[in-house]
Amino acid sequence: MSQKVLLNAKEVNIILHRLACQLIENHNDFSNTVLIGLQPRGKYLANRLASMLKSDYKIKNIELGHLDITFFRDDFRRGEKILEANTTDINFIVENKNIVFIDDVLYTGRSIRAALTAIQSFGRPNEIELLTLIDRRFSRHLPIQPNYRGRQVDAINEEKVKVNWAENEGEDSVYLIK
Repeated sequence: MSQKVLLNAKEVNIILHRLACQLIENHNDFSNTVLIGLQPRGKYLANRLASMLKSDYKIKNIELGHLDITFFRDDFRRGEKILEANTTDINFIVENKNIVFIDDVLYTGRSIRAALTAIQSFGRPNEIELLTLIDRRFSRHLPIQPNYRGRQVDAINEEKVKVNWAENEGEDSVYLIK
């Protein structure tokens, strides 16, 4: 198994700042916008962006939550692998809010479909957008596209994209694994 570095820590940081600026352009002071990281891996990106928006860009009222989609997935109970649930932490109202779903890699689109179903338990949002660090554009099973993308990657066949976060794996990096 070989791996190729797609993004190093410096490139990840540059992309995060660009994504934060794009969010500010579209949501100004975030008074009617909430950020929701999709569990398990989207929470690292969501936490990092929320922290960056507060500290570097002085956005005061960032509402951040984490959404577990385990039991809303269409492959739940279909495989041999036992799925482990994560926690949902949304302590704000989503009714009539603009939501930005945040995930590390957009692959088939099935996780996003599950998130769209799961969020309905919390109310009816005004609008939902999608932000992903990596968009694997040739692998989509559903007609789902990101509003904000860090980088587009043409991974094919059995290739995998692995995002590492300093908080979890000790480094910020993205690898293409063959």
